Amino acid sequence: MGTGVNMRDRLREIVQSRPWEWTIISIIVLNAVTLGLETSPTITGAIGGLLSAVDHAVIAIFVVEIALRIFVFRLSFFRRPWSLFDFFVVAVALVPATGALSVLRALRVLRVLRLVSAVPSLQRVIGGLIAALPGLGSIVLLMSLVFYIFSVMATNLYGETFPEWFGSLGASAYTLFQIMTLESWSMGIVRPVMEAHPLAWIFFLPFILATAFTVLNLFIGIIVSAMQEEHDQIAEADRQAIHSETGIVLEEVRALRRELAELRRSVEAEAQG
Repeated sequence: MGTGVNMRDRLREIVQSRPWEWTIISIIVLNAVTLGLETSPTITGAIGGLLSAVDHAVIAIFVVEIALRIFVFRLSFFRRPWSLFDFFVVAVALVPATGALSVLRALRVLRVLRLVSAVPSLQRVIGGLIAALPGLGSIVLLMSLVFYIFSVMATNLYGETFPEWFGSLGASAYTLFQIMTLESWSMGIVRPVMEAHPLAWIFFLPFILATAFTVLNLFIGIIVSAMQEEHDQIAEADRQAIHSETGIVLEEVRALRRELAELRRSVEAEAQG
């Protein structure tokens, strides 16, 4: 029993060490490179066997790493969201990508996402995005209302003249989405529409102002605010940890001073005796 506990403690120190983390990150980057090279028929024809061997070796390393972490952390491993994410990514890689499951072969690139769980700064970014989801939901609802209103209007106004762009509610919504992204919105869509409807700019300019310059900036603002809150929470946790450690150190110093005082009194008592 004692040997098992000591082994678990030693393995815990290893899997939580910086060299181990950098080794895993390096392997993930290597795997990302090999997955990219496998998309080239020329490179695959030349060194396809080597790339396949590296891919299998990386999977084996990931499986061993996950197994070690489960052994070290036991049930607490499955209570950590990032650990579950790593487990899912590795489990997908182990599913045979043949027959009906051949689509899973394309999901091998998900292994590159393990960089997110391996790099703390990326974890904070994802944490900020997740924290922003409630606020983003309200913005998405607002955006949906805006798109619906403008799509109905565009279909009624320009559907007969430009059925390819505004012939249906779905086509209008897609065209308006392209305009919102400012992708060829002027020369590609708005100016041709204005040739048949000279006052069409009165419709399209408010739409662009309401979406591209207002709603999207609200998206960015909510995400930035959530990421700042995430950063503040982490900083506050670090300050609390430092404060706790400082309190422990002060208590130890006080205990040491009391021991020194008692030792001094005992020495003085012996000297007087």
